Amino acid sequence: MRTRNHLISVAAAEFDRNGYDGTSLSRLSRSADMSIGAVTFHFSAKGELASAVENAGRSATRRVVEGVTARGGPALDTLSALVLALGRLVETDVAVRAAARLTQERAGAGPEWCCCWLPEVRELLEQAAAQGQLDPEVDPRPVALLTAHLVGGVVARARRGRSERPDEATGELGELWWLVRRSITAPGEGSGEGPADTEMPK
Repeated sequence: MRTRNHLISVAAAEFDRNGYDGTSLSRLSRSADMSIGAVTFHFSAKGELASAVENAGRSATRRVVEGVTARGGPALDTLSALVLALGRLVETDVAVRAAARLTQERAGAGPEWCCCWLPEVRELLEQAAAQGQLDPEVDPRPVALLTAHLVGGVVARARRGRSERPDEATGELGELWWLVRRSITAPGEGSGEGPADTEMPK
């Protein structure tokens, strides 16, 4: 099991960096410091290993989503916490970034990574509208789409890895989300904390 988990971790980094087509079993074996035979003992083909990475990324994402949504509270506050938690997860978990890339690039991949969390975003926005937290003129559907683009931007930014400051992409996401929240919140409901005061989820 330790060897299998090691291979998944190495493969996640390779798939995140090079994509599915840019990663070969020989490259993976070198990165893992294992023979091709040892790799194929655990995963008979590259696609099987990619599926394991996708599953690892989805599982990590679902744990975060379920942990945030289980806290309860006003829907818009829960949504804000979820968006920031996803940003932090993307920056810190290479399997999540790899899953986001693989489920878009790989033929025969499972559901796209955003399917792990976007339904909850839509549901929370609908709840916020029902609770009177959203401006009556705001349609939750394009807000959910905008949220998907914001989180996708963190995936791309974290993959480039150009910043030496930890959590920089997540911090930028927090600032952007604060602007979004201000623009969608119903008058008198408040817009949450400012970007400089927003506490990043653990």
